[in-house]
Amino acid sequence: MTLRNEKYRDRLLDDNLKKHLRAFGAVEIVGSMWCGKTWMAEAHGSSKINLSNANVRTLIEADHSLALIGDRPHIIDEWQEVPTLWDEVRIAVDSAAGERGLYILTGSSTPRKEETIHSGTGRISRIRLRPMSLYETGNSDGSVSLSGLFRGEFSNSRAHADLQEIADLVCKGGWPGAIDLDPDSAKLIPNQYLDTLMSSIGGKNGANEYRLRRLLVSLARNTGQALAYHTIAGDILEGDIDEKNEIASRQSVERMINIFKDRFIIEETTGWDAPVRSKSRVRVKSKRSFVDPSLPAALLGVGKDRLIEDGQLFGRLFEELCLRDLRIYASCMDSALPDAVKYYRDSDNLEVDAIIELRDGRWAAIEIKLSDNKVQEGVRNLMRLKSKVASNPLAQNPEPTFMAVLVGKTEFCRKTPEGVYVIPCTSLTA
Repeated sequence: MTLRNEKYRDRLLDDNLKKHLRAFGAVEIVGSMWCGKTWMAEAHGSSKINLSNANVRTLIEADHSLALIGDRPHIIDEWQEVPTLWDEVRIAVDSAAGERGLYILTGSSTPRKEETIHSGTGRISRIRLRPMSLYETGNSDGSVSLSGLFRGEFSNSRAHADLQEIADLVCKGGWPGAIDLDPDSAKLIPNQYLDTLMSSIGGKNGANEYRLRRLLVSLARNTGQALAYHTIAGDILEGDIDEKNEIASRQSVERMINIFKDRFIIEETTGWDAPVRSKSRVRVKSKRSFVDPSLPAALLGVGKDRLIEDGQLFGRLFEELCLRDLRIYASCMDSALPDAVKYYRDSDNLEVDAIIELRDGRWAAIEIKLSDNKVQEGVRNLMRLKSKVASNPLAQNPEPTFMAVLVGKTEFCRKTPEGVYVIPCTSLTA
């Protein structure tokens, strides 16, 4: 028996979920609201209980064993509503004496760690689901594979990308519920998402909804930048910061950012350097991105027409779209690190948008440019990085496996004379 929804579109992580179910007693699917966790679980599960239902939750709080009843794999949807269920599942897996694929847990937030006794290591694995990539929504033809690039697989081809379409895709986002909607209807999804998000977390966390939204607007306004807490605090308090309240403001900003990270809304891109033990990996400020580009677009109140007119903003939100897809594609690779997508910045003002690092030390460098007229700038940055890493005696893997410029609009998917791939975002897949 399957609970698969007839509207479910296959996700790139479906195969990973199957692998995890064969290897572990339980699998947790985490991710933001509305990204498709429940539908994905239902495509692989045989029974289900939903803890977002208040009546069901009351019964489960009284008797945890009720949550485990059902055909296997049994789905426990929004399990974090009763955090102590984690240990109940772990104990059930232990008692099953090596049986695999018993439970699928889904969650849109990270529960307080003190409410669980054991990590679940070795019993419960975790898969991170994000909104859909362009390949999953059908807006990429998948002619270029990220994993294939690491194997040296690439072919020149014609490209079919249009900036009007890209602007629409930025504003629409990768929400499964928006796939079949027209652009005007689809843009309501991220706005409604933000309203639902604010109302759901404001009261629970004792946070001011107005300030929570202003924090997100600050991050949206500064997408692609490594912001200091002081800068964000100034945006939230409308510049009204003095020495007396500065420390408290920074602490408040950190707490609010953690709220959104726990809800899988904010993603952090850490710094990278070729030597594994380099200080740069921990001392370069992390960049904060949104899980989907439609969220900063909604927070800034911009649509397709405004993006077409404002090339700088369009470029930043396009970068958000590409980072989302690169994270999704990298997460499908067994050889990729959990935080495989990083960025590079040094004291010489050289910055490269994305570095993808594998467990065996192989790495790739990717620049993100909106259109062909910026490709050569990206190529120059990549060649500078390659030269710097090659001259670093501490670099364990001085040569990148490949370098690429990911673009929105170009005529050809090709390789430049410098050996850099030029790849439209509408051609890429895992």
